[in-house]
Parts: sequence; C-alpha cells; structure tokens
Amino acid sequence: MRTLTLDTLLLYIAANLRRLRQQRGITQEQLAEAAGIELRTMQAIEVGRQSMSLGTLVRLANALDVSPGVLLRSAAMPEIKRGRPRKRPAGT
Repeated sequence: MRTLTLDTLLLYIAANLRRLRQQRGITQEQLAEAAGIELRTMQAIEVGRQSMSLGTLVRLANALDVSPGVLLRSAAMPEIKRGRPRKRPAGT
C-alpha cells in the first residue's frame, strides 16, 4: 500500500476544487461565499497551501454539489490561467 502524505492530499483537494469550480464557471469568491469561508482561505486551499477542518471540506463539497469523497480523489493540478480574460473586440 502506498503511503499518502498530507501535502499530497492537500494537492488532490486543491486540484479537484479548481477543476470543479472552473467546470461550474464560478469564481473563488463565489465558492468561498457559498461555503461560508473567507476568500483568502479559499485561495490558500485551492493552491494546496492550507489544510482545513472536515467541516470546511464538507461545506466546500456541498457548495459544489458533490460528496466530500470527490474532493479527496487522486488528481493533478489543472493548468493555471493567469490574469483576466482578454476583452473581445467590439462587434464580435
């Protein structure tokens, strides 16, 4: 059996949160508000820098309408798209 470290588990949660949030087209701020957590906390969780209570894990899962187990699945971090989306030229 493979040993799982806390850092690895936090990265799985981060990757799954980002993927699910992006699939739903919501911002970190919207997810944080829906889960009842601070935006800075959400940002730190989504990059794998902060651990969380089971309560927070459940609130995030509920906000995304998934079971908490979905957030714990093995996953790779999706590509990060930095900055704001480009504005479309007028008339397109």
